[in-house]
Amino acid sequence: GLQNEKQPIEVADKVRLVDDLSAAGLGYIEVGSFVSPKWVPQMAGSAEVFAQIQRKAGVTYAALTPNLKGFEGALEAGVREVAVFAAASRANDIRVRGYVSCVLGCPYDGAIDPKQVASVAAELFAMGCYEVSLGDTIGTGTPGATRRLIETVALQIPRENLAGHFHDTYGQALANIYASLLEGVSVFDSSVAGLGGCPYAKGAS
Repeated sequence: GLQNEKQPIEVADKVRLVDDLSAAGLGYIEVGSFVSPKWVPQMAGSAEVFAQIQRKAGVTYAALTPNLKGFEGALEAGVREVAVFAAASRANDIRVRGYVSCVLGCPYDGAIDPKQVASVAAELFAMGCYEVSLGDTIGTGTPGATRRLIETVALQIPRENLAGHFHDTYGQALANIYASLLEGVSVFDSSVAGLGGCPYAKGAS
């Protein structure tokens, strides 16, 4: 969620945040993004953050890598799990998690056909992603639409390999999480302390 903060964030502050989350008992932490600091200045210094955090046994410290250059940077930093948007690689013995954005509505295209989401998700799964996170990036999803989406995607991917990612733009995030639980999805992305949103998707609070 740091990418939506208005000011740059010091490496030391990011390290302390990650270490505090480790101490709090979280088992999976997405530490940073290997993206261009020109476009997302808040994510600058991710390699330094990975070098300085106190890694706890049994905790997964992942990184977002939206392109090959980012993946290579994460590899150099010793990252052992990456999250991707559209491509996956298993040649380096790294676990890969896939994200599909705007699954219940898009700021550019409006309503999204669940079959289209299923198609993209199935490609990520076939590429080797162990889990695919379905993201309601702009928060327009409703519980009914969420259940229909999961029913459609689950025709191609086992439910235990799906996760949910819900923004609370219209106060529907918890209701959508509950609807997902009813459909057998039990993994959900969350942000820390009210951080979050997306600077590139209008409405992603």
